[in-house]
Parts: sequence; C-alpha cells; structure tokens
Amino acid sequence: MSPEAAPDAPEGVVAGDEASGLVLRAELAGRKVRYDLAVPAGTVLAVLGPNGAGKSTLLDLIAGVLAPTDGTITLGGRVLADAGERRRFVPPHRRRIVLLAQRALLFPHLTVRDNVAFGPRSTGAGRSRAREQAERWLGVVGMSDFAGRRPDTLSGGQAQRVAIARALAADPRLLLLDEPLSALDIDTAPQIRGLLRTVLRDPAAPRTAVVVTHDPLDALVLADRVIVVEGGDIRQQGTVREVFDSPRSPFIARMVGGNLVEGAIEEPGILLAAEGVRIAGTGTLPVGSPALAIFDASAVALHLQAGAGSERNVFPGIITGVEPRGSAVRVTVEHRGHAIRADITLAAAAELKPAPGDAVDVAIKAQQVRLHPAG
Repeated sequence: MSPEAAPDAPEGVVAGDEASGLVLRAELAGRKVRYDLAVPAGTVLAVLGPNGAGKSTLLDLIAGVLAPTDGTITLGGRVLADAGERRRFVPPHRRRIVLLAQRALLFPHLTVRDNVAFGPRSTGAGRSRAREQAERWLGVVGMSDFAGRRPDTLSGGQAQRVAIARALAADPRLLLLDEPLSALDIDTAPQIRGLLRTVLRDPAAPRTAVVVTHDPLDALVLADRVIVVEGGDIRQQGTVREVFDSPRSPFIARMVGGNLVEGAIEEPGILLAAEGVRIAGTGTLPVGSPALAIFDASAVALHLQAGAGSERNVFPGIITGVEPRGSAVRVTVEHRGHAIRADITLAAAAELKPAPGDAVDVAIKAQQVRLHPAG
C-alpha cells in the first residue's frame, strides 16, 4: 500500500530535546540504506562520503522525494513520514524544507526580485509581503541592485546569491544544501561560502541545515557536526574537530590530508595490519583490540636510501602517484597493498624528483602516529 498524504497540521510529537529539530530513523530497502540521526534545531550538519555512498538518498528521504520503507522522519515534532502502522507521508511541498542545489535553477522568465518573492508566495504570503521579503533577502545577499534583472544576465556567483535569497525568503524550517559550491569557480566559491556562513550561523537567527559536500573546508566553515556516510550507513559522527582529528574511514583520512591503516593491537603501542605490516604509535589500547593507525601526510618522510632517517616506522615502497598541491607535493607510495600519502615541500620534491615507479622508503616517527580504537 502506498503512503497516504498527511494533513498539513502537525501530527505526532517527538519527546525530548530532539523535538525541535530533525529526527530521522528510517531505511529504504531497495537501496540498502539505513540512517539514524538527529539534528537539533539551529544546528548545521555536514554530510560527507564517497560517490555512491547514499548522501543524495538521505537528502531525498528528508525532502520527501523518496518515502522510507521502514521507520519515521520528524521535523520540529511533526511527523513527515511514518512507514509503520500509521502510514503517514507529507509531500515535499508541504514540509517547509527548501533544497539549495549545485546550480541556482532560477526561473528564467522572472526577474531576480520575483524569483526571490516566489519563495514566500509558495508558502501563502501575499504579493506585497512577498516583495518585502524579497527586498530584505536581496539586501542580505548583496543583490539589491540586480532586483530588476533577468537570471540570464547574472554570473554564476550572482545567480547562486539569488538562489540563497530565494531559499531563505521561504522561511524554511530546514535548509538542505547539495554541493552548493561545486559549480562555482575558484574565486567565487569562497565568497558564497562566507555568505552561507553568515546566514546559517547568525546568532540572532541560527538555521537548521544539512549540507552535503566533498570539500572539508565547507564542513570546517559551515558545520557544527559531521556524519560520514558509506555504503548507505552512517559510519562516523561527531563534531567537525572530532571527526577530522580522528577519522574512522580511509575516505575521511584522505579528505583531511591524512593516512589511516586498519588492524589490531599486537603488543602495546604496535598495530598489526594486513600483509604483516606493523606500525608503532602512541595510545594505550588493549592487546588484540581492533584499532586504527592515523597519521598526517605531512608527517611522512621519503628517503631514496634505506636507513637514511631515524624514524621508527620505515617501509619500502613504490611511488604510484605524484600530485602538486600548491606549496606542497602529494606523493602516494604503495607498500604491501597499503597506499601511504606523503606531503613534501617543493624543495624536497626538487631534490627527490619523485616519479611513478620509483622505489623509496616511507618513514614516520612513532610519536606522530595516533592509535585509536576501531568502530
């Protein structure tokens, strides 16, 4: 039986402090995804994960594009979806949720002012009230002088500013942002990121938002908390600092410029990984317990001669990748099936002259390797 549309009035109340925010405990069997998360009101949540991990499916469940096959979704205590006996489902246009996508998607036949006024008009505001809201938000995003223009006369950054104004003018209870900066050029993206921070983190009117992104800078600048989605499940969650300082997945370790090796504690301070790789580090974990060795790419040294350094962890390997990164060079070395990333200076790269296929020694000081419990 398909879900029935629910009336627009609030139905069902979530007990506790979570009631004012988003609570999603639901699954979609056809896509093998299951989520359990709560976003308190006024919190910005960043969603990170590799392509195909289930991030877009999560947004579609929240927005009402997809209906869960099991579980419930509530926002501000109002039941948006209930796949149980009550079989409730609120359609997307009645959820007070607005999606800001990669591209502005403005109505080409409307002026900038009318595009923004569409938001409050769609929620029932009168024409004059909608225009007032449009003027207000165009001022906030710095686009008042463009109110009478058509979208095809705007740059990409200007169009995205208008899209932000249109989203906020609708006074959403929840704002969804799906890679909102990925379509912008390198000069425009920082400006829009700063604007989003201003409107999302305003102490006088904090917004509840879910931001899907591949850029760790978006999470650092915009978010209060982070979840990591892989394989249709939430693998890690916490504050931005907690997740970035102690990544529990290779994806996040790569994203934040680090390395992660999984294994078990063989003896105090020693992790035994696949293929017999042993890594010495810091941390007191029980022998035999699953663990992660985490170390920054900047902590990895490369030597052409065996024994050239004094580091405790030294692994012979073959260079598989060389990538310039501004003032550094990212070198990827394979050792017994493990990819280890090193960020070396331009001066070091000029001396080393790394190239794919070259043999090198990878060296990491034990004091720079953090051993964390796995899971």
